[in-house]
Amino acid sequence: MKVLRFDDAGYSDFVSELDRQAMPGTDLYETVAAIVNEVKQRGNQAVFEYTSKFDKLDLTEETMFVSEAELAEAEAQVEDSVKEAVAASKRNVHSFAKLSMRQDWTSTNAEGAQVGERFVPYDRVGVYVPGGKAPLVSTALMTAAIGQAVGVKDILAATPAGPDGKVNPSLLYALKESGATQIIKVGGAQAIAAMALGTQTVKPVEKIFGPGNSFVVEAKRQLVGAVSIDLLPGPSEVLVIADDSANPAFVAADLLAQAEHGGDSVVGFATPSESLLEKVKVELEKQLAQLSRADYIRQVLDAGTFVLITKDLEEAVNICNVFAPEHLSLIVENEDAWLDKVKTAGAIYVGNYAAVAVGDFLAGPSHTLPTGGSGKSFSGIRADQFQRRTSIVRMDKASVQKSEKYVAEFARVEGLDAHGASVSIRANS
Repeated sequence: MKVLRFDDAGYSDFVSELDRQAMPGTDLYETVAAIVNEVKQRGNQAVFEYTSKFDKLDLTEETMFVSEAELAEAEAQVEDSVKEAVAASKRNVHSFAKLSMRQDWTSTNAEGAQVGERFVPYDRVGVYVPGGKAPLVSTALMTAAIGQAVGVKDILAATPAGPDGKVNPSLLYALKESGATQIIKVGGAQAIAAMALGTQTVKPVEKIFGPGNSFVVEAKRQLVGAVSIDLLPGPSEVLVIADDSANPAFVAADLLAQAEHGGDSVVGFATPSESLLEKVKVELEKQLAQLSRADYIRQVLDAGTFVLITKDLEEAVNICNVFAPEHLSLIVENEDAWLDKVKTAGAIYVGNYAAVAVGDFLAGPSHTLPTGGSGKSFSGIRADQFQRRTSIVRMDKASVQKSEKYVAEFARVEGLDAHGASVSIRANS
């Protein structure tokens, strides 16, 4: 782990580098742009070629979609305990989503016009579930199941299959239970392009949800306009802010759980307490020895983990607001007062017993959250992102007459005579 104390020579420079912008490098931009353009021009053929190149899987128009037989086979293979866990998570996801949905409303403005908003579900959305070393069963629930709760009728899921053409049975089961109406065995930037632009067999979606690697995230960014997106969720992150009230075993456990994501994961720990840090170090070694993926986790601890000994908690929270972590674990005395000072974090876990893993799998809010500094301008997936918003204006003659003089003045200043006339003709009818 990289450990820096607030009075170390390199501390200020390191902290300044935590102020990140989620912008791609030139090579990434150009690579993804080429993939998007190929899918736009050649459709399925480009998708199949990239899938063969990157995933070592040869697809056809018949085999790119998960069949009903494959879904039935997957359901038969999934253990009852997994089905129970999926059901428990879905209950909480649905409950949270329904509570956070935007509701239609109407009011009357100063001139007597009836104004309001209407919210309706999208007709067709896409959800992306990454492949890799672990099947992200929970991501199906944290994306598609929210759309299901909101009432989206058509949900296209994309997830890469292995070279044998198989998708993990538990993931398939979770996708079906979460409302996926179609599933394609395609990953990477080519999957995002296919969902956004459509192909000979893939009907385009209206909005895309879900996390992914840097290629997936960049494809989503480039395709804004052709399609709407949720946010820019890349490699996972956690920042733990703790003082001496924290249980060092709990802090260590959350750091190890985050490191288990591997790859480009970022693990951060900020504390004004050097004694807590020493206790956490002991716990890290003690717990690491018991974990099946210890060598893998240690690589992330060595390469992707930083520890900052701050002057005080105020500085630690200020660093959080600059860093904008995906997950913040806040374990401090007077926690509500410090919580009020946090402005940029995708999700906040408050207190010793608020394990980030419960949020990952079960609590209810989506675990698909902004990363790479994008939390300064994006929030995590939420129910109202699956809803279209439309404003409504309804007027009678009296409200038109009360509005006329103000509209006439705007029309005069902006030189838009027809605008003014369209109101006057009603007011004087």
